[in-house]
Amino acid sequence: MSDSETMPEATAPEAPGSAPALPREALEIASGYAFSGPALDLGALLWDGTCLPDAQIRVPLPMLNRHGLVAGATGTGKTKTLQLIAEQLSAQGVPVFLADVKGDLSGISAPGQPNDRVTGRAAEVHQHWTPAGFPAEFYALGGLGHGIPVRATITSFGPVLLSKVLQLNQTQEQSLGLIFHYADQKGLELIDLKDLRAVVAFLTSDEGKAELKTVGGLSTATAGVILRSLTAFEAQGMADFFGEPEFDTADLLRTAPDGRGVVSVLELPAVQDRPQLFSTFLMWLLADLFHDLPEVGDADKPKLVFFFDEAHVLFDDASKAFLDSITQTVRLIRSKGVGVFFVTQTPKDVPSDVLGQLGNRVQHALRAFTPDDQKALKATVKTFPNSAYDLEELLTGLGTGEAVVTVLSEKGAPTPVAATRLRAPESLMGPVDAGALDQAVRSSQSYGRYAQAVDRESAYEKLTSGKPAGAKGPDEMREAARAPKSRPQPSVVEQVVDSGMFKSLARSVGTQIGREITRSLFGTARRRR
Repeated sequence: MSDSETMPEATAPEAPGSAPALPREALEIASGYAFSGPALDLGALLWDGTCLPDAQIRVPLPMLNRHGLVAGATGTGKTKTLQLIAEQLSAQGVPVFLADVKGDLSGISAPGQPNDRVTGRAAEVHQHWTPAGFPAEFYALGGLGHGIPVRATITSFGPVLLSKVLQLNQTQEQSLGLIFHYADQKGLELIDLKDLRAVVAFLTSDEGKAELKTVGGLSTATAGVILRSLTAFEAQGMADFFGEPEFDTADLLRTAPDGRGVVSVLELPAVQDRPQLFSTFLMWLLADLFHDLPEVGDADKPKLVFFFDEAHVLFDDASKAFLDSITQTVRLIRSKGVGVFFVTQTPKDVPSDVLGQLGNRVQHALRAFTPDDQKALKATVKTFPNSAYDLEELLTGLGTGEAVVTVLSEKGAPTPVAATRLRAPESLMGPVDAGALDQAVRSSQSYGRYAQAVDRESAYEKLTSGKPAGAKGPDEMREAARAPKSRPQPSVVEQVVDSGMFKSLARSVGTQIGREITRSLFGTARRRR
């Protein structure tokens, strides 16, 4: 037998009194995560079924604005991974936004409870676990649920995002864009749903036909479809999400007095059955940030890290214009200091143009019970760099709280693929008591600013003011639109036309010099400060 045949596998030299030396392959992986600057600690390397706590897996803090993906099957630990990363970002002074779909992230504001599982995990990965809560603000869409109300004006939300919510086709989406263009030009402010409904009703009425001709490419039939969609949408109770005061996304960029980043938690359990609505609202928040923030280039740390949960809903049945806008937003918002992490089950849920921009990856276990599962598994493996692991086997065998990780190094190059046993969050792994959550919401300085909805004069009031005796007022029209159709009732168009204001309106809008609103990605409006 030759010397080469009997020679043992190369290992790192073992210092006296140190832990056992790492196998050569594990040492090569671990060296890819030996960063010199500030970094977040994710966990310890797994190799050949063994946890190696001396090989720490980390992600450089400056690279968190290069975006990322947290993926995995239900129950594999994605939520705890979000919590772990959010805690460490907050501790290093970086604000965080979390979409809490299931209602179990509010615990980030309270210290964790030690137990055998937590202490055992901490010992396995050499984590100095100390219970800690983090500064948090809680929000809720339209105030539906526990949280400070988050609203957007229709004008700011824009036609592309609204078309996604209304599930309009491409032609109808383009037509809605023309209606927004018309309202912008004529100075008709679209604050809430009834404003937009009134403008469309006017354009489809006999009195508004002349104006409709000035809106190139908008047919009466398509405008009628949009009007019916708006009426049905409002009748489903969606009006509360639009209006004033509009949420200022600058509030997501705050730090606490002690220098830690504020964790903004958008509580979504009350609307989790409306995924099209909440996912589109999340995109509006991103688009608004993109509009308002200045370019910062490569910063020492992100201004904000934004976790986009249930990301697959955002891309389902999305129009080309919508997908193009998402791709452009993700590509460009990095230079404004914002990192975006998409959270979903498999990488194939994210379009390739977006996936290619996600430099940091935490992939939890996948299931392979069906042919579709196996196909998704193979597709996921292809999205990773070449690896020393058999990823198909590894991804189906990972336990809860374990993941396959690759991130961008301090030089921007992908690190080696590393199977990782993740650390335990130091905050409460579960929701806080509902009473404590409500108390936190009401004691927030932002609560008084956003709690009470305001309905000032806008397009609807302009169209319905000066009505003759017997004509319906705004509240009556809203209730009529929502009332069960047990007997024939006047249509919205008839209700608005009966106000008697259209002749004077047609004259006024024809002579008014409207200042068109500047719109950018998704057709969203730039905030006027």
